[in-house]
Amino acid sequence: MAKKLILCDCLGSQTVDAAAISEVSGMTCSRIYTSLCEGQIDLAAKEISGGDVIIACQQERQRFEELAEELEVDTPAFVDLRDRAGWGEGNVSPKMAALVAEAGLTAFAGQMGKSIDIISEGTCLIISGSSGVDAVLQAAADLCETLAVTVLVSNAEHVPMDRRFDCVVGLVRNATGALGGFTLKIDRLQQVIVGGRGTFNLTPPQDGAASQCDIIVDLSGQNPMFPAHEKRDGYLRADPTHAPSVAKAVFAASQMIGTFEKPLYVRLEESLCAHKRAEQPACSNCLNVCPTGAILSAGEHVTIDPMICAGCGSCAAVCPSGAISYDAPPVDTIFRRLSTLASTYTQAGGENPRLLVHDGATGVEMIALAARFGRGLPSDVIPLETDALSGFGHAEIMAALACGFGEVNILAFPKSELDVIEGQIALATALSGRDTIHLLQPGDPDAMSEMLYKETAAPIACDPILPMGTRRQVARLAAKALQPEATVVELPENAPYGAILVDTDACSLCLSCVSLCPSGALGDNEDLPQLRFQEDACLQCGLCVTICPEKAITLRPQMDLTDAAFTQQVMHEEEPFACVQCGSLFGVKSTVEKITEKLAGKHAMFANPAAVKMIQMCDNCRVQAQYHSTDNPFQGGERPRVRTSDDYFSKRKDH
Repeated sequence: MAKKLILCDCLGSQTVDAAAISEVSGMTCSRIYTSLCEGQIDLAAKEISGGDVIIACQQERQRFEELAEELEVDTPAFVDLRDRAGWGEGNVSPKMAALVAEAGLTAFAGQMGKSIDIISEGTCLIISGSSGVDAVLQAAADLCETLAVTVLVSNAEHVPMDRRFDCVVGLVRNATGALGGFTLKIDRLQQVIVGGRGTFNLTPPQDGAASQCDIIVDLSGQNPMFPAHEKRDGYLRADPTHAPSVAKAVFAASQMIGTFEKPLYVRLEESLCAHKRAEQPACSNCLNVCPTGAILSAGEHVTIDPMICAGCGSCAAVCPSGAISYDAPPVDTIFRRLSTLASTYTQAGGENPRLLVHDGATGVEMIALAARFGRGLPSDVIPLETDALSGFGHAEIMAALACGFGEVNILAFPKSELDVIEGQIALATALSGRDTIHLLQPGDPDAMSEMLYKETAAPIACDPILPMGTRRQVARLAAKALQPEATVVELPENAPYGAILVDTDACSLCLSCVSLCPSGALGDNEDLPQLRFQEDACLQCGLCVTICPEKAITLRPQMDLTDAAFTQQVMHEEEPFACVQCGSLFGVKSTVEKITEKLAGKHAMFANPAAVKMIQMCDNCRVQAQYHSTDNPFQGGERPRVRTSDDYFSKRKDH
């Protein structure tokens, strides 16, 4: 059954063209209500009771969800038309139709990714510093009725008499883990001896003590215990001298008991990972950009700790092989959303749409504030919300431009992974050949609106494509559409696409690079001494450069847009050597000749001509010659005669 869109003009503050929206999006629309969340709530109940509806309001989402719960019907889906379109300037009907069509996608309207359960039993460690001890002890007193609290103080003088919670003395050496599974190493640990009169006595100090807890409240006032600490679930940090911050941390800690769902943001295909081969380092892009330290080396591939991963998506954006992909939702969902937004907007009569990519927290709030108190978004700027802003990499940017967007704007903030975003923008700019990709970092909503209204709409660069396949395939398809006349596009350093350059004078065709190439871009020829290369498969991981004993290989970041990128090209070849015994071809003629020249008469093992001749033999002939040689160091004594049954019978006759 098709979904039904429930429309409201929010007390007449926006103009909604239901007919235009329905015609292009293919979705049935209700009549346009005026106060669906207040005066017409009874009508809202009737619409929700009908089932399978989308309500065009995000502001009062909680109210409508509670109404659905009271009616005991399925929770409706929601789409924000007012803040993202209705309160902007210009003809907003095409944009509304595009946003409605996007909301109607089955994969987008409520798809849940994979998750795992985290159990927190409420064991909480509060860490105190040299100052703000009173605030720490008050926080412990506030939490001890809800959580099992232990306070770690650095000085024995700070041990309180309050026995509603535990207190120990020590210094944290390091901490690992996340919500429901923290492990700490503590030095100079002293526990309280509760008996006796006067102040409590302490046990002798102990170094390297291990402790586990579910929640850490860090009120030490020192440096954070984890990288990107704000992304570490279960770790709450506040300035002990700032009462509001402490109160916020205490409240958050009090809610962290029970069973929680932790999304599995990314998926790892170990077989595709080009991290290492034969203990030789290759690609470490994901390790270099992960802000939380969730990615570690695990031999020939990396491993991702799902408990620490915060879902920023940086790893998926920079992974050259596709071994890491964002899975909440999958990348093909993003491609479908982009195609739907652009095509629907154009079908509704819109021209030269611009894309505004933003996150689901700060970006949503800024757009809402700009709409309510400012000019809002221009009618040709279509917002795209994503949970992983830095995961919107060059492939997604290229897909947007090739789907029909004339411009891509990425709305970022100080806490965004700016290095990754900037690198992906630079790569997409080179691949597309267009200067219409912008990173916006406004200080306030009005500044954002001003940036967008000031820009001139860029025309669509090509006929729209349908982005299907892997990120690498989509990036190549989009590049060919955006630069149809180009053959080879030069790319920035560290790009995941490119060729190799081989110094043929230095290359000995040892083929070490072929044996370790993780993607199969380098190959050989079973019949001839050749080094072959297929550019489309090259990840520019650098393993061939590392392993080459002659240092004959260098990387060249580029994208060959011709069909030659899909075929194996001969990078270096030489004449094979003919075995002096049987004439079969083996090895490389120049290499055999160099070895012969270097060893003949100059090494004890190759002092006589017969030994030198073995260098010029194929494997089979060399073994035969070695076996039949008179001075074979592996030669045994005379082979004993084979014993038969007659030998045994003759012994019986003798007896």
